[in-house]
Amino acid sequence: MPYVEAKTTIKGSGKEIFDIVKDMAGYPSFMKDVVSVDILEVGDNYDVSHWVTNADGRRIVWTERDDFYPEELKIVYKQTEGDLKKMEGAWNIVPMGDECEVTLGVDFEFGIPMIAGMLNPILKKKVRENSENMLKAIKEQIEK
Repeated sequence: MPYVEAKTTIKGSGKEIFDIVKDMAGYPSFMKDVVSVDILEVGDNYDVSHWVTNADGRRIVWTERDDFYPEELKIVYKQTEGDLKKMEGAWNIVPMGDECEVTLGVDFEFGIPMIAGMLNPILKKKVRENSENMLKAIKEQIEK
């Protein structure tokens, strides 16, 4: 199962960054590959969200549960249904003075074992690119 981790440093407070990362319904307004994010359920420090994205012209759809840990500046997510067999990971925000290191980890499995060896390197590259684009978009939102 491929794992991808992308990191960046963003000028701003941990809370400010956490609040933007947590507001996933707002992603389509500043992330070009995210078509829509609909919040289906909201609970105490969690939500369930339905995503539609566009990856190189291919539509990818899933539903995930997002667990929020505001004191730790961490969000853990896990696909509950969707196009991939498995997709889960975490956002971690680590304050460092007047900036924060923001890490997005994605653990995923395509779900077709016979072609996984061939597709996983391609998917891993695409997931890394998408993760880096998400971090860049969040950085631009905070630092603009």
